[in-house]
Amino acid sequence: MLVVAFKPGHDGAVAAIDDRRLLYSLESEKDSRPRYSTLLPTTFLDIAERLGAIPDVVALGGWADLRPRGVVYTGAGYEGTQEPTVTTSRFFGKEVKFFTSTHERSHIYMALGMAPKDGAPLKSVLVWEGDVGAFYLVDSEHRIIRTIPVMTGPGARYSFLFGLADPTFPDTGGKPRLNDAGKLMALAAFGDSADASPDIRHVVERVLKQDSMYPAPKAEYRDSVLHNAGVESEECKIAAALLTERLFETFAEVARRELPEGTPLYISGGCGLNCDWNSQWAQLGHFSSVFVAPCTNDSGSALGTAIDALTTFTGDPHIDWNVYSGLEFVHDTRPDPARWESVPLDHAALSSALAAGRVVAWVQGRWEIGPRALGNRSLLAEAFSSASRDRLNTVKMREDYRPIAPVCRVEDLGKVFHEDFEDPHMLYFRRVREESGVRAVTHVDGSARCQTVTGTSNPELHRLLSVFAQGQGLGVLCNTSLNFNGDGFINRMSDLVRYCEWREIQDMVVGDTWYRRIAGS
Repeated sequence: MLVVAFKPGHDGAVAAIDDRRLLYSLESEKDSRPRYSTLLPTTFLDIAERLGAIPDVVALGGWADLRPRGVVYTGAGYEGTQEPTVTTSRFFGKEVKFFTSTHERSHIYMALGMAPKDGAPLKSVLVWEGDVGAFYLVDSEHRIIRTIPVMTGPGARYSFLFGLADPTFPDTGGKPRLNDAGKLMALAAFGDSADASPDIRHVVERVLKQDSMYPAPKAEYRDSVLHNAGVESEECKIAAALLTERLFETFAEVARRELPEGTPLYISGGCGLNCDWNSQWAQLGHFSSVFVAPCTNDSGSALGTAIDALTTFTGDPHIDWNVYSGLEFVHDTRPDPARWESVPLDHAALSSALAAGRVVAWVQGRWEIGPRALGNRSLLAEAFSSASRDRLNTVKMREDYRPIAPVCRVEDLGKVFHEDFEDPHMLYFRRVREESGVRAVTHVDGSARCQTVTGTSNPELHRLLSVFAQGQGLGVLCNTSLNFNGDGFINRMSDLVRYCEWREIQDMVVGDTWYRRIAGS
């Protein structure tokens, strides 16, 4: 059975599953399109070009658009866990099953279908994102048997705090910005909740109890100590740390009280990208295991709707998937030989270039699903000098308080970090060993968000890290996403060349070819 699913609204995407195997999960923002793009015709054409047959099931995820005259629903709508709608329709001349379910269900079934099989009679699912904040109990037949609401809009509340302190964010008419949550997560590491004044504590509790974040109620906080205080102010950093703590406490308290101890926990929604919270869920001790997918935010929503359809028709959500399920790199041009020389990839020579401080644009195979570069669309650099962090943030045009993540081969985890668990999708924090000297990837609180690499999870990157370790002692590098500021991953040679020449990057590796900028060109 071939299932193709579409996700409308921001983070638009399309996913295709055939006989339980993920063929593609394509986000419209990838290929240097604006971040959070809605579903684009080009994305539809990309999937249509690559499928060998018209799907048996066409699935549409639910959505809701806020219009001046009211709410307009797409498909089954945004919220709720009600049973999906199944009808018969025609799709390019073929009679197909047409399926639609809510956006909320897409998150639940994305987590269930991507998680390893678990024979537990009950499973706990947490969806916390921009609008929804709830737990769900799922039985052995993969049916949602209980919904436990906790808080509306946890992600929106988290993002709002950044906007509250940001003088450029409007007092009226604005909506919490999608990219502010990641910035606030970075700032939280600079603050200590114990230092919060009564005024800061009052603001944070107001944010937690606010009726709605749409539109963002900044004007109501004009009397607060955080209003336009500046995002890098001490007040904002302390408030970020306190809100991070209080949001987790609120959900953890409900989990302990309402969810059976010893069930596995599956996490979905944009808040699942917060590595601090993921680590705390793993350490809580209430659950038998914790699973977070690499596309836990809305980038995995199309896939979740496809899995929901699969479950409806077969009774089983589990799929075979690989994180590298995007598109192959497009060779739409050849780098100008007057400016770029091409040579076969020599891992030893490239490792020496990295050790000397060069930044390398690294492209391999198909792009990774989800928002994080996992070694196929990456910028790599040595991790021992803080200058690498500063250089990468300059290249990326990012704020200097944002951390740079490491990528580390599993053989060196115990030498670099206090915790040596595998994390191939970069979803948990771990503590850096000071003696490792990886200053470029150590955040202000001594933590790092590391992608771990084995010889099977990403063979080409593991080979580079192994050769680098021969010369430098540790197989660890800086790893950040290869993209124009505000766009999704670069996926074609013309954009790659333009980016590297604009951002003064001298080295590009595409597959087994190394392009080196000719001096003076």
